Amino acid sequence: MVEGANREQTYPLEVLAIVQARGGSKTIPRKNLRLLAGHPLVAYSIASGLAAESVTRLIVSTDDAEIASVCKSYGAEVPFLRPTELAEDATPDLPLFQHALDWLENQQGYYPHLVVQLRPTSPLRPLDLVDRAIATLIASPRADCVRGVTIPNQNPYKMWRTGEDGFLKPLLSSEFEEPYNMPRQHLPTVYWQTGHIDVIRYETIVKGRSLTGERVLPIMIDPLYWVDIDTEADWTYAEWLINSNRLPIHQPYSSTV
Repeated sequence: MVEGANREQTYPLEVLAIVQARGGSKTIPRKNLRLLAGHPLVAYSIASGLAAESVTRLIVSTDDAEIASVCKSYGAEVPFLRPTELAEDATPDLPLFQHALDWLENQQGYYPHLVVQLRPTSPLRPLDLVDRAIATLIASPRADCVRGVTIPNQNPYKMWRTGEDGFLKPLLSSEFEEPYNMPRQHLPTVYWQTGHIDVIRYETIVKGRSLTGERVLPIMIDPLYWVDIDTEADWTYAEWLINSNRLPIHQPYSSTV
C-alpha cells in the first residue's frame, strides 16, 4: 500500500505529473516512440517532469506495452496499462486523468494534491517551467488550474466563419463596432493555450469533473518554445531547435543507453 498525502495537510504537497502517451497516431505513426534528436518523443516530457523539484511522482498513462517499457527506461513509472477504449483518436483528456487517479487511489491508496499534465507533443519546455507553474497554483488558493499560454500571432476578433448563405460572418460577437477593421493594438489581448503544461487541483478533476475548473491562471510560455508536433514539418522544426542548442531544455536520460 502506497501512502499518499493527507488531504487535510498543507505541506509537503504531493504533486503527481502525468504524461499521456497512447500507441496510436495517424499523422505520425508511433509518434511517441519515434526518435527526436536521438530520444523518443515522449522522453522529453518525462525529463521535464523528473527534473522539477516540486514534482513528487511521475507516471505515464499508456495503452501500449512497448511505450511502457521505453518510458520505464527513461525513469517514469507505468503502474498500469490504460484500457483501449481510453486510447482512441477522439478520447478527451479528462477520462484519462479520472482513470489514472481512480486506479492509483483504489489500487495503491495514493492521491495527490496537485496534478501536472505534460503532453508529449509539446516537448520543448523552459527549464523552470514546471516548478513555476506549480508555485503559481500553490500561491493562488482560489485558482483551480494553471495553464500554459502565449500571445498568438492572430487575433480571433479578426477571424471569420461562413454562414449558411455563404457570406463571411465574424467569428466572435463583440461590444466593439467592426473589430475586424480596428488596429490590432486596440483589441483585447488574447491568449493561445500551448499544450506545454497544466497544473490542476485534485478536487477539480475528481469532484469538479474538469481539467480546468472555472478559475484558470495563465503562465506565459516563451513563444520560442512553442512547438506542437502534429505534422512532419513540426517534427523537423523541433529537431532543428534541439540540435541547434538554441533553447535550454532538460535532456532525456535512459538507463539502457
